[in-house]
This record gives sequence, structure tokens and C-alpha cells, in this order.
Amino acid sequence: MSNVWRDQYREKLRSADEAAICVKSGDVIFMGEFIQVVEAMDEALAKRKDELKDVIIVTTTRTRPLKCVEADPKREVFTWDDWHFSGVARKFSEQGLASYIPFTYHQAPRVVAKYNKVDVVFIRVAPMDEKGFFNFSTSNSIGYAYCKKAAKVIVEVNSNNPRCLGGASEAIHISEVDMIVEGPQSPLIELPAVIPGEADLGIAGHVMNLIEDGATLQLGIGGLPNVVGSMIAKSDLKDIGVHTEMLADSYVDMYESGRITGKRKMIDKGKMVYTFAMGSKKLYDFLDNNPVCAIYPVSYTNDPRIIGLNDKVVAINNALEVDLFSQVASESSAARQISGTGGQLDFIMGAFNSRGGKGLICISSTFKDKKGELHSRIVPTLTPGTIVTCPRSITHYIVTEYGAAQMKGKSTWQRAEALIEIAHPDFREELIKQAAELNIWRRSSKLVV
Repeated sequence: MSNVWRDQYREKLRSADEAAICVKSGDVIFMGEFIQVVEAMDEALAKRKDELKDVIIVTTTRTRPLKCVEADPKREVFTWDDWHFSGVARKFSEQGLASYIPFTYHQAPRVVAKYNKVDVVFIRVAPMDEKGFFNFSTSNSIGYAYCKKAAKVIVEVNSNNPRCLGGASEAIHISEVDMIVEGPQSPLIELPAVIPGEADLGIAGHVMNLIEDGATLQLGIGGLPNVVGSMIAKSDLKDIGVHTEMLADSYVDMYESGRITGKRKMIDKGKMVYTFAMGSKKLYDFLDNNPVCAIYPVSYTNDPRIIGLNDKVVAINNALEVDLFSQVASESSAARQISGTGGQLDFIMGAFNSRGGKGLICISSTFKDKKGELHSRIVPTLTPGTIVTCPRSITHYIVTEYGAAQMKGKSTWQRAEALIEIAHPDFREELIKQAAELNIWRRSSKLVV
């Protein structure tokens, strides 16, 4: 390592408490993304709650509670805004302690550059390399955009962070950093394994019928993507490519089984392209210094124009509710914010742009409420207050355990008919009646009461 970088490191090294002094009342602070949880700086900021007011904390899918927000239960000092809710943010939101920032994910870096005020960045990084760079590790979606905009950049070093190769903008040089804090060296958060249900297995079977040799995959989060990944790993599919938002454990299984080669990709040939990763230690070990993986900002991975450059893109995302007009709700239940738009809209549009591409919204046909009563996820109209994530004009495929329905080019009655055919049988008769009441039904339809 150059003595110049080593000397700068020593000059810029501070304790978390010293670094937190730079925060002033009225400041906007970006505090990292996903599993790259800033800890020392969070605790130091919490200690200053009696000295500050009107401080806005911004994160992307924070996966651990913010101590500074917990220290201010009346929201008199700290306001927490999140670009995409995790279970943690959802819980805090229900207490009035967190707010969601609506956005289209691929536009986020440009939104930050054009419209967002940011005074200080606290961001978790891997140890400095011999060239003086701190790697952003498993999260590269909008962090660097904030670093470029901020008045002060403070990195929190954690030796447990894998070094994730780019791509682009995957690291920041010490010359761009104002202060360095050595964090508590906590291990990365690992996602618990999600046990798939019968509906997931049924949906995965239909999804597999839509994937061809040479397809480029985007898988979301949850039990279904893991099932699809497992099925692909055990299949005879050839030369699967990866261009995704999130990289998860299932990709490791597909790669190690020889299914993923990326040989037929049109861009980033041979590379597994992603913007953030969450999973188990198996995934994090796989990513460390692995040149087959390329982490990019979300402005690249999620741009529908970029996505569409690869052939046969199959984008697999989930939803909470779909109405008979084919509107998709994936982020809220009535007015209750559950997650966010994320990259769903980006990848549905991108897959449609792709030659032979398919944008899939995968949804179990039913759910049970707290009383154990069964309800259909395919409904005549969305529950009042529910946010539309994917408008009907963009919706491509809807897949349940009862089949797959393609929406493009279909009239309202054709969409309703196709959706009722893949709804749970117990609800089809009532859905037909409701479609007729909504005047989106045809007398000569093959589905009759």
C-alpha cells in the first residue's frame, strides 16, 4: 500500500463520536443501504439527540432498527425516510416513525443529483485496498450518487464486508472521503431461509415452462425465487444469464450447477450483473473478489433500456393483489405501506423491451387473514387506498399456481377472463358476477356462471 494512502488514512481516522459532531440541526444524512448497516455512527448520533433538531435520516431498506430514531420516539429530532421498506421500516412506519419515498428505482441516482439535499453521508465499506479505495461491498444502488452530492462523506470500515467487483462506481477513493470510522466489525446480516408453500411450488412449475435456454434472469426476494432457482439448478437448461436487481443464494446454486454461464448475453457477457445482494454467508463468500460477478449502480441494472438489450429476459416478481383490470399492487395493502415499488416496474418494462422477454408477476391465488378466512388475491377492484405498482398498460404476465396469463394486446374483458381462469376455483363464480357488474364481461365468454 502506498505510504500516501496510509498517511491519509491516519489523518482522517476519527472515533464515531468525533465524526458525529459534523452533523448540524436541519441536516439531511444518508445512512446506507440494505445489509450494509451503519452502526457506530448511528449510536453516536443517538447520543446527540438533545443537541439537535430537524435532522432527516435517509436509508434504502434498512435491515436493523436505527438507534437514533429509537432514541427519539416523539420524532422531535430525527425523521426517518426510506426508499424501500423492510420489515423494520414497516414496523416503525406503523408507529409514525418512518416514511416512504415513492420512486422509480432506476431513476434514483438522477433524482438524488437533481432534487435531493444531502449534507452528510455515513456509509459502511470494506477495508481500504492497496490503491486507496474503499469498496461499497454488497450495496451499490444509490450510495455513490449520495457521496458525490454530499458536503461530507464519512465511511465506516467493516472487515467482514466482501469485496464486490464492478461494474461501475463500486468503490470510493480515500481522496473523496472526509473522515474514516472503524466500526464494530459486526458480521453481515443473513436472511433466514424462506420455506416455500404449495402455491410457490405450483407457480414455479408454470414459471419453468416460460424459461428457455439462453434466458437472462431477474429474480426477486422470497420463497418463490428460491424454488425457481432450485428447479433451474436441477434442470437441463443451458447458458442462463443474470441481469438482476438483487443477487441471492439461488444464483450461487444455479452457477455451481453449471446452469449459469452468461454466454448468450448481448451485454456484460459472462457476468452476473446486480446492484445489491442479500442472503446467507454462502452468497457473501461467493461474491468476495469474484470476477464473474459485476455490481453496478441501479441506474444501470434497472434501466429498462439496458435490461432490454439482452434477449429472453425473464423477470420474476411478486405481488399482493391483482384486480380484474390487471392493475398490480405489490407495495401496499390499502394505505398501509408494506414494501415499495423497488425494481418491479423497471424489470416488467425491461423484459418487454427484450427480444423474447417475459415480465412475470407471480402471486398466490389466495391468502388467509388473521381469523383463518380464505381470500382471493385476484379481486374485482383493488382495495380502496391501495397503491398501484404496475399499471394495467404495463402488466405483461400474471402467474398463479393455476396457470400463466399474458395480458398484452388484450381488451378489458379478455384480461378479466384470463385472470379468472387462473384464480382459485372457489372464487371464480363470484369473480364472473363481479366482472359483469363492472361492465368488463362479455355475454359469449367461455366462462359462465
